[in-house]
Amino acid sequence: MVDHEQLAKALAAIGCPDDRVGEMADQLEKRAGQLAAERGMTRDEATMHLLKLMSQGWAAKERGI
Repeated sequence: MVDHEQLAKALAAIGCPDDRVGEMADQLEKRAGQLAAERGMTRDEATMHLLKLMSQGWAAKERGI
């Protein structure tokens, strides 16, 4: 299971602004729990899925899409 500090570091590595890392980690943890319950997946699977979506979003933003 990913802890809060690891999640914050992962978010920073994929482009999350430094001043929002803690807040985004909190939100991602909460949403991962919801998603896991909704879709019958593990919390870690849900967390990885959300991290992937967020990294794609930040990459698109950097490209101006």
